[in-house]
Amino acid sequence: MLIGEDKDISELQSEARYLTRKKWGEKIDFYLPGMITLNGERGKYPAISITGESCELNCDHCGGQLLKSMIPATTPEKLIERCIKVNESGNTGCLISGGCLKNGRLPWEPFLEAISEVKRLTHLNISIHSGLIDLEIAKRFKDAGIDQCLIDVIGDDETFKTVFHTNEGIESVKNSLKALKQAGVPMAPHIVAGLNYGVIKGEFNALRMISEFEPPILVIVVLMPLAGTPMQAVTPLNSYEIARLMATARIEMPNTIISLGCARPRGKVGEELEILAMDSGVNRIAIWSDAAIKRAKEWGLQVNFHKTCCSV
Repeated sequence: MLIGEDKDISELQSEARYLTRKKWGEKIDFYLPGMITLNGERGKYPAISITGESCELNCDHCGGQLLKSMIPATTPEKLIERCIKVNESGNTGCLISGGCLKNGRLPWEPFLEAISEVKRLTHLNISIHSGLIDLEIAKRFKDAGIDQCLIDVIGDDETFKTVFHTNEGIESVKNSLKALKQAGVPMAPHIVAGLNYGVIKGEFNALRMISEFEPPILVIVVLMPLAGTPMQAVTPLNSYEIARLMATARIEMPNTIISLGCARPRGKVGEELEILAMDSGVNRIAIWSDAAIKRAKEWGLQVNFHKTCCSV
């Protein structure tokens, strides 16, 4: 059991805040990615899908809906074309993602030379949302010049079966993390809190797995019950459960930047979550609210704004 799993939440948050302030100072960074508009502004880090809206897994929490907001680029030629346009539009980078095949992997092979060409032709910072990978693909990521790899870390085999509809499991995730580490590709692991129908299942085990690799950044996102998916009626996690996860992450990984990512509930629940995130010592928050700005001022934090993904 990790230290934060059963410790008093107020004590846990106090320790987490202390560790953050000690290493990074009295500041908080807010991020606006390229898929979302906030207060009339849009970030400069759009997302591109190499599978368009297609995803063979059709996971219960998403059903391919998150792909709809991405720029489609389903061939290597289109990927180069879209990235050049993104670059010419004044963006600083992009996230290349897509839907998974039935084995939990993305069809990267045809696109890696195209990504290498994009790096040659543009000044874009390239992040990818990798899916499960092996060492060979990780090495090819490195050779292609990919700047950062986002990877979802699931700490529970049952979640793979019930939510992702695949027989893959946590060993596949561990092997993917090992491959990225061995290949020297900077990684930004993601944990989806409440992914198993709004219940904390393997999230703390995911923290254990991630901590072994000492990544530069960890992003914590939260299940969003999307209309039209099997999880549309799921009750969102209690915000204090997520705060416990975030504070525990800080204590277990004192040298890792902790970010509350953009995929999470909005409205009053979202505002409460942002406040608790700052109380729990996070370094970054994507897509902030006025309530978050107010809390930052109450803590006397220097506020910085960025128009990229919060993992960059």
